Amino acid sequence: MSSQRNNGSLVGGSLLIIFGVLALFGKIFQNYDFWGTFWPFFIIGIGVLFFVGMFAGGRSVSGLAIPGSIITTIGLMLFYQNLTNHWESWSYGWTVILMSVGVGIFIMGLWGQNASQRAAGLRLLRLGLIMFVIFGAFFELIFTAGNPFGLRSIIFPVALILLGLYLVLTRSGLLPSRTEDTSSESIDNTLEE
Repeated sequence: MSSQRNNGSLVGGSLLIIFGVLALFGKIFQNYDFWGTFWPFFIIGIGVLFFVGMFAGGRSVSGLAIPGSIITTIGLMLFYQNLTNHWESWSYGWTVILMSVGVGIFIMGLWGQNASQRAAGLRLLRLGLIMFVIFGAFFELIFTAGNPFGLRSIIFPVALILLGLYLVLTRSGLLPSRTEDTSSESIDNTLEE
């Protein structure tokens, strides 16, 4: 009963701190459209509360890392889009949410001391990153067709080249892949026995 009361106080106190800091910044920056710019921090704060609950609840609630990372990532995406007015990035933003699920699974495995969850989280993060580069390049090259010298029009083609090099080098055997490392370790362990 007392641990539930402590967890409730921790979450409630964290909420008060977040809202207090936002209100203070709103007063300090009155001449600036603070609320219009920084409203996504409410969403980020809700995501952070999941992590607070995870740390307060111990290893048994390590699964809170997944919704915490998803909500925090969505808040960060909204903040970026609000600052840059780059709302068309939602066309491939779902891949960032996929990456945040991978980060959440990795953190869950890290906090819960589960190596298979950490590995699964890294695999999903890598898949999301590959999809981000592919879909981001596709949509950004369409949306920035009128502005051939913008930074975004350069970043995604370079990312495509790097992704292609990575895939070619790992598939050709010039870069060791993780599956080769684990299979060679298991072969070494079998030979030692």
